Amino acid sequence: MKRITLFAGHYGSGKTSIAVSYAKYLKSMGKDTAIVDLDIVNPYFRTKDSEKELEKLGISIVSSEYANTNLDAPALPKEIYKVIANKNLNLVIDVGGDDRGAVALGRFADDIMEDSDFDMYFVSNFYRPLTKTAEEAFEVMREIEDAGHIPFTGIINNSNLGNASEFNTLVAKNEEAERLSKLSNLPIVFSAITEEFYKEDDPKMFKIELQDKYYEIEKGEDKNG
Repeated sequence: MKRITLFAGHYGSGKTSIAVSYAKYLKSMGKDTAIVDLDIVNPYFRTKDSEKELEKLGISIVSSEYANTNLDAPALPKEIYKVIANKNLNLVIDVGGDDRGAVALGRFADDIMEDSDFDMYFVSNFYRPLTKTAEEAFEVMREIEDAGHIPFTGIINNSNLGNASEFNTLVAKNEEAERLSKLSNLPIVFSAITEEFYKEDDPKMFKIELQDKYYEIEKGEDKNG
């Protein structure tokens, strides 16, 4: 486990839910934890949506002042440099979707890679329209790396169909995830599983919680449209 963990992927891949769940996991292990919301492009699903819950757990959150607004202003707080430099802090970074969102990451690439104490995981969902195949996902990976100037170190399989998911939904895309692993020469770190399908004795599963906003949208209750 490295001190800094970054999650990046295609829009709608589920990286934000995974980033939030991973920060909670680190905190449950007694680690001083912070999470950085680097998504300055998409105002819809953001780490900041879980801000109150994270603060109750003692997890600090650093995000743009424009998070949860419809302004796509490239404003990033200086606190990001401070939390990256804090060697006593376990840091989770939620990177904006695709190469456009990863551009902000490039500003901090040298600081993050300075001690080689980081992992950057590509979150894959092979049910998304533009990443249905390993080849399509691999192209997105390379675009993100070029924009963010940080190499991926592993893959997370988060193939799901939202509330319509069944356990076999994820299993059905295992082969595609393996193909992506071979194309990129990177390991599959884990498969992200919600509680109803999680098997505690399977070391390749990581239990995640979906954000409340996700459920609001699934039920047609989101007030932001």
